[in-house]
Amino acid sequence: MTILEHLERWHTTGAISGAQYEAIATLVRKDRFSLFVELNTILYLGVLAFVAGVGWTIETHFASLGDALILSALTLIFGFSLHYCFSRGRRYSNGRVEASGFAFDYVLYLGCLVFAIELGYVETQFHLLQSGWNNYLLLSACVFFALAYRFDNRFVLSLALSTLAGWFSLRLSNFPEVGGPSLRASAIVYGSLVAIAGTALYRAGIKKHFLEAYLQVAANVLFVALLSALFDRGAHPLYLLGLLGLAAVAIALGVRFTRFAFVVYGVVYGYIGISARVMREIDSFTAALAYVAISSTVMIVTLVVIARRFGREE
Repeated sequence: MTILEHLERWHTTGAISGAQYEAIATLVRKDRFSLFVELNTILYLGVLAFVAGVGWTIETHFASLGDALILSALTLIFGFSLHYCFSRGRRYSNGRVEASGFAFDYVLYLGCLVFAIELGYVETQFHLLQSGWNNYLLLSACVFFALAYRFDNRFVLSLALSTLAGWFSLRLSNFPEVGGPSLRASAIVYGSLVAIAGTALYRAGIKKHFLEAYLQVAANVLFVALLSALFDRGAHPLYLLGLLGLAAVAIALGVRFTRFAFVVYGVVYGYIGISARVMREIDSFTAALAYVAISSTVMIVTLVVIARRFGREE
């Protein structure tokens, strides 16, 4: 009996599902299958490796290469990336726009990273803004946001949001009345503003499919900020209430709009927050071990049940 005949029998008896049968049979028959994810991963890693190589070359040989050559090369790469994207990119639309080619998104991402390196080099060598150097981050974020919306690129949007987070944290730390150098206060304000901005743009009908990227960033920043307070014995109890409230919202909206990632955020972060508080009150090692074993099992089972529900709905 051949492998395909075995698969047919297993499929008929219900030992394997239809999706499993198709996946295995495709490999057995040596049919063509998509390498889209693998090729995208290779391109993404290739861009990062190239940029890392450029950064290493500049750091190691900047004295012998000279400022003029380095800036000319970086400007040339950035200019080529922009020319490629503007000459081949589709017309702007508030809705979803497909990329013009397989490598299009990665050329744009490369240009953005090189632009960031160039600004960093300019400030390091010439100190044009001096104490206001953090405004380079704001300039970079503005450029990245503009390019992300112009070319409908979520890679660049994520880069813009992370760059803005860096600027926001540095800027807010200059105001003691807001929380001084507290990274937690900066993160809470930043995460809230990102969620509000993403929702406002969604309601305005501008790139509605970008909303999930905004909420992903905002949720993780807010959860980490609130969770960090629970490991501080002097933290206010409202941090725990805030964390549980945010977890409940994430789970409810994740279930309603079938976004499993947000359900996971709510369950996992909520579990860690409760556990941090409970473990602080447990003095016995045996009791602590029992709590971890039982509670983690319950959490995993809950996630599996919810995941199956999402799988049926999708």
